[in-house]
Amino acid sequence: MIQERKAVLALEDGTVYPGRAIGTGSRTAGEVVFNTSLTGYQEVLTDPSYRGQIVCMTYPLIGNYGFNREDMESRKIFLSGFIVKEACPYPSNWRSTGSLQEALEEYGILGISGIDTRALVKKLRVAGVMRGIITADASDYERAVAEAQSIPSMAGQELVSEVTTDQPYFWDPQRGPVQERPAGTFKRHILVYDLGVKYNILRSLAARGNLVEVLPAQTTAEEALARKADGVMLSNGPGDPESVTYAIDAIRALIGKIPIFGICLGHQLLGCAIGAGTYKLKFGHRGGNQPVQDTQGGRVFITSQNHGFCVDGERVDPDRARVTLVNLNDQTVEGMAGLNQGWFSVQYHPEACPGPHDAAPLFDQFMELVDRGI
Repeated sequence: MIQERKAVLALEDGTVYPGRAIGTGSRTAGEVVFNTSLTGYQEVLTDPSYRGQIVCMTYPLIGNYGFNREDMESRKIFLSGFIVKEACPYPSNWRSTGSLQEALEEYGILGISGIDTRALVKKLRVAGVMRGIITADASDYERAVAEAQSIPSMAGQELVSEVTTDQPYFWDPQRGPVQERPAGTFKRHILVYDLGVKYNILRSLAARGNLVEVLPAQTTAEEALARKADGVMLSNGPGDPESVTYAIDAIRALIGKIPIFGICLGHQLLGCAIGAGTYKLKFGHRGGNQPVQDTQGGRVFITSQNHGFCVDGERVDPDRARVTLVNLNDQTVEGMAGLNQGWFSVQYHPEACPGPHDAAPLFDQFMELVDRGI
């Protein structure tokens, strides 16, 4: 029998939600955000872009199909905390190797269940994302709120260095990350800046016949170009893009010298590198059903997204780049392309784990760009 522990979620505005602890630990802090995906909680848990955040799932039943190693999007769970309406203790799935509770315990993550997640999400949509804590000390609400108010804002936080790889590695389609170059012949050599990369980005590149080499986020442009690769992928990742100055400097030096494709944080860093900069959204876009429209052809794509910052479209220099895609919900920038510089970027996730596959052909578009060259 599972022994229940009381817990509370406290927000910086003074709101407190009593519930039950899941996972392990006694306290965790972060920016409280929500994800509207109906499935894919395992991919959400293991997405490094959630570093420093406490994620609330809007779908009410989480954990019903368990947890397994095959669907992990990185080497561990990186988020700070997890919020669900109901945590299923007994999963039913032939691929499951353990429960949600066991996964949270293994990676030292504290969560909370049994709260009104609908009420929480409605609050965040109106007021914006907030700082918060989950604590198993459910007796002192005032202290919990005071602790939530003392947490640093996500704006200004450099979190990429906490999730990136320590050393370069190759991606092997059968074995995953390996130190030695995989055997065989390859169509192209693609470098991936690990800003918090999801494994399905690497799978998608490898599936197109590429040698995929993953680099630490701090890799300089000179070090990258010395590898004589054919293209560079800038991955997703956490935190405030403007704080990742070392990556911005490298990207600025790479533009025009090698084909580049940026996804999510990589897209934002490209925006910073060309002088457009970014700003923080009220509650961001996190889910699997964000509508995005091509600014030229008018085609609409349903996309998977996870971001709290956005490129400032009004500051995109029309002599250097153009905005190629916009979000139909709020008209924010969802894509850019450099003018005769051999790069493009999207704010959403073409690897889509979880989410729709409308944007998967963007990897093929990148391959065409690489084959053309600068």
